Amino acid sequence: MGKNKKNTGFQSAAGLVRYFEEEKTGVKIDPVWVIVMGVATAVIVTALHILYPA
Repeated sequence: MGKNKKNTGFQSAAGLVRYFEEEKTGVKIDPVWVIVMGVATAVIVTALHILYPA
């Protein structure tokens, strides 16, 4: 085994994904914006359905 291995936690947790380490990368979006964008999408789709019925 290599000596430059980082500390990975307890041996009993071998094979389990450590989700708090996976959180370091990616886009961070505030939960309020997720709700606002969902409501805005629903309003736009409803308005388009009313204006342009199929």
